Amino acid sequence: MPKVEVDWTKCNGCGTCDDNCPALVFEIQDLPDYPDSKKSVPVRADDCILCITCVTSCPTGAITVEE
Repeated sequence: MPKVEVDWTKCNGCGTCDDNCPALVFEIQDLPDYPDSKKSVPVRADDCILCITCVTSCPTGAITVEE
């Protein structure tokens, strides 16, 4: 099962990962610990197909995917 992680200190909530993920792994959400901006959350990490599109498209390098 893939391990998809987002470093919320780097994530700017732009939604690029959500827009580009063919497996619809991400949702952009408000998180209590980051009230000033939305963050990407891998809500369906089990659906990840390991294409790493999210990793390569993230402008801040906030996403990691491991097998």
